[in-house]
Amino acid sequence: MEKLSYKTLESIGYNGYLLKDAPEKVMQFGEGNFLRAFVNYWFDIANEKAGWNGKCVLVQPIATGLTSLINAQDGLYTLYLRGNENGQKVDRKRIISSVSRALNPYEEDGFKGMMDLAVSDDLEYVVSNTTEAGIVYDPACQLKDTPASSFPGKLTQVLYARYQAKKSGLVILSCELIDNNGKELLRCVNQYIDQWGLEEGFKHYVNNDCTFCSTLVDRIVPGRIRDPQEVARLDAENGYTDPLTDVGEVFGVWNIEGPQWLEEKLPFKAAGVNCPVVPDVTPYKKRKVRILNGAHTGFVLGAYLAGFDIVRDCMADDTIRGFMNKMLYDEVIPTLPLDRDDLVSFAAAVQDRFNNPFVNHELMSISLNSTSKWRARNLPSFEEYLEKTGKLPTCLVTSFAAYVAFYSTDIQALTDAGLVCRRKKGNDYTVSDDRWVLEFYYAHREDSDSELMHAVMSNQEMWGRDLSEIPGFEAEALKALAIIRKDGAKAAYAACL
Repeated sequence: MEKLSYKTLESIGYNGYLLKDAPEKVMQFGEGNFLRAFVNYWFDIANEKAGWNGKCVLVQPIATGLTSLINAQDGLYTLYLRGNENGQKVDRKRIISSVSRALNPYEEDGFKGMMDLAVSDDLEYVVSNTTEAGIVYDPACQLKDTPASSFPGKLTQVLYARYQAKKSGLVILSCELIDNNGKELLRCVNQYIDQWGLEEGFKHYVNNDCTFCSTLVDRIVPGRIRDPQEVARLDAENGYTDPLTDVGEVFGVWNIEGPQWLEEKLPFKAAGVNCPVVPDVTPYKKRKVRILNGAHTGFVLGAYLAGFDIVRDCMADDTIRGFMNKMLYDEVIPTLPLDRDDLVSFAAAVQDRFNNPFVNHELMSISLNSTSKWRARNLPSFEEYLEKTGKLPTCLVTSFAAYVAFYSTDIQALTDAGLVCRRKKGNDYTVSDDRWVLEFYYAHREDSDSELMHAVMSNQEMWGRDLSEIPGFEAEALKALAIIRKDGAKAAYAACL
């Protein structure tokens, strides 16, 4: 069976959407699963729905990568978007043709290709996802390096070549999972301008003619299909092999922080896709952390103690799902600074995402480092609800009690791997967190529940404040913990409904 390519698709009579030739408008640092299921998908839709007529060139950010595979397939790959949408199971296949080629700048031809693209009249955008560690300033990088080792160093080389060629400024869209990713990238580029002694005119070009955008990305991308039988089945259905096959969830949103003119320049609004340009991504990050991530941390620990193992099964249970939704709609959404209809729509999508029939998301994997997660994701909602209403948020109080129970149920041992506990289902489970947190719970394993709850709440290293000083919180959390100990976490969740 032939590998995916334009020639192969022609030979099998493929009649889906394809765009074979178009100007190369995007230089993309990163060729991995996420960007191909996210950014290149959106641009592909823009080609079909809005006539954008553009291609993306993928630049390998490190010395090893997928360049050879991508070029062997003419930039083509198969994307499956799978999950739940409005309560319905969805499994969509699309061949992505928005990629023209890939470059490895650590090879001579690849570096030349990157610098040639830098001065192209067609180039309009730079997109990046070089992992959280990618936006760093490395003073060892030099302008003469071929290439500079850091991503900001490479970008400075690209922009300087473009400036010297007197070409227009670019829009830079950072997708790395750090706060203010666009601002951080610009800061690093300015450091290289200073370190390399580049002229003031170039600094003005970077800071005024170029537009650095912070963005917020949201799509779960499992990536490769690893089951050999499923791979063989799909190859037979498709009529070609594709080692670059990618899988993402159906839901996706790309919030782009930028000036108003950018929304008209980008092709996404015209294509009708979920990539809004907003003046500030901060509220949208808060929405994601408080609703999506906060829902996970808020219900999974108690759900695990109640005998559940994967997220999807929790969504099939009226009590667990009802507890999560009451927490989100009654206690979290009222604290957020966005339009309520927008927040309700996002929360409804969360339930669909958690009910994804294609992803077995284990509760124990979500439980990692739950102390810092509860502090970052749930405590702000708790505090703002209390400030706004003068009342304790019942579900979040119970969620905190479930957190304490998860870290203290029938403690067996403290090992190098973590704190070993045992749930009522009969199996041992290992709590993973910072070592000092695990040592704290192990040291308090003989405490009564009231002693333990007070010790946890008053530990300012955990929470940044003494939670026992909040009127009524300790007493209400202790009541919820008592229900969990006696009747189980599901009974505690039911008591909130």
